[in-house]
Amino acid sequence: MSKKKIFAALAALPLIATLAACSSSTSADEAAEKGTADNPVKIGVVGASDPYWQTYTEAAADEGITVEIVDFGEYTQPNPALAEGDIDINQFQHIIYLAQYNEASGDDLTPIGATAIYPLGLYSTQYDSVEDIPDGAEVAVPNDESNQARGLLVLQSAGLIELKDGGSVFSTVADVDEAASRVTVTALEASLTPTSLPDLAAAIINNDFIEDAGLKASDAIAQDDPADPNAVPYINIFVTKAEDADNEVYNKLVDIYHNSQDVLDGVQETAGGTAQFVDTPADELQASLDDVVADIKANS
Repeated sequence: MSKKKIFAALAALPLIATLAACSSSTSADEAAEKGTADNPVKIGVVGASDPYWQTYTEAAADEGITVEIVDFGEYTQPNPALAEGDIDINQFQHIIYLAQYNEASGDDLTPIGATAIYPLGLYSTQYDSVEDIPDGAEVAVPNDESNQARGLLVLQSAGLIELKDGGSVFSTVADVDEAASRVTVTALEASLTPTSLPDLAAAIINNDFIEDAGLKASDAIAQDDPADPNAVPYINIFVTKAEDADNEVYNKLVDIYHNSQDVLDGVQETAGGTAQFVDTPADELQASLDDVVADIKANS
């Protein structure tokens, strides 16, 4: 063998060794029991910097489950990541959002537990009340389907707009009756609604992004009522792939959320005291999801 070939063969050895080590490591990870340090349960969230996620991770560890919180910057990201297997669970959405995602994508992601209902609020850094907002002003709502409709219903309840046919959970900005409305409405990506202030008169801001505008939940000048029975589809949920719905470790993580007072206190603090905790059984959550999907099909 020539010297050139010998050197080439020797140079390839570290790469071969590295690939072998990676293959061995991957196999080991796959063999490790889910929830162990070698194979943690990956939970996708929007707002991983909220302190209660660290509290939750510690509470899970106390029960022998290793959790890794995976942060996403936009609501559009955690469901595809779950469907692709990049994470094991996500916890960021309500039933209507999941229904719309499943119907649009053809996926069958499944709720395995509830967390809380949060009111959706209207905020302003220019005006102290809805009545102070001048006619013709511009107001922002999130552009994702479920939160856009919910935000529009908040604006209608506040007397700022009128929706054609009274509005529904499927309303969009196109359904605003401009002639009968006091303000104009612009749809923005949810993380951008807080940064639209003070350029816009007011904005519907999801709880995850309230602090980005230097606001507190108590600063809302209008909001919906999470205690209303019609708010059930807005219950926030833990979600897995359908085949993982009965996974004991994943379901235990739902119980840990509800059984840790430190976690609940942390969630409530982050939510500015607005969270209404619910422990709705998974089968009832699935029934609500099925109803919303049926409504979506009927309205499409």
